[in-house]
Amino acid sequence: MTKQALTLPSGEVITYQLERRKRRTIGLKITDEGLIVHAPLRIAETQLQAVLSQKAKWVMDKLHGRKQNEVPPMAWQEGELLYLYGNPVELRFDAESRARLPALIGETLLISTSANQHAEAVRHKVLQWYKKQALPDFSRRIALFAAKLGVATPPIGLSSAQSRWGSCSSRGNIRLNWRLLQAPPHIINYVICHELAHLKEMNHSAKFWAIVESLFPDYRQAEKELKALSPQLHRI
Repeated sequence: MTKQALTLPSGEVITYQLERRKRRTIGLKITDEGLIVHAPLRIAETQLQAVLSQKAKWVMDKLHGRKQNEVPPMAWQEGELLYLYGNPVELRFDAESRARLPALIGETLLISTSANQHAEAVRHKVLQWYKKQALPDFSRRIALFAAKLGVATPPIGLSSAQSRWGSCSSRGNIRLNWRLLQAPPHIINYVICHELAHLKEMNHSAKFWAIVESLFPDYRQAEKELKALSPQLHRI
């Protein structure tokens, strides 16, 4: 990919990554890195620039919208807000505690560490705590919905993927992103139902979505909510 720039009549400059492929049309995609343009191998530069100019408003709207939805990275300091099942949990340090593992006390996650503890060490403790809570929680939910679907409870593992909330292998093994534990319960349930439906349909056909709907009727709304929550969930 090569870095390119397009100057609009307004004077604004759109920078983008250009990748030429064996394809007939121009594809535009907004990612964390900005605009990525997939273009045919032999398209003329003037034609490419004309198409980008026509799509400039769409691109700028998407880029501005993405910037507004950006969530500041975690500093892993005392007082930071975490989330569990959609509810805020305050991160607190206790230098006198001898407990090796974090403890959830009401709406506080207590870490046995000093205020000057290295941020990476705090992050490691918190992430390990989330993963420890996630596996039994997800396992229980999968067993319930598998019974509703009429299938045996599949093997389950945790994932740390940055772009997928769940997956179902051809062997019927399901992996769920531990970060989902931050989301409201109905969002977790939706992702689980989505992956369980793949046990019967390894695709995203109409039959597949009919299975999802039979398990989780309001899946469309849950999917929209998950997309909106994604930046917050990926903060850790």
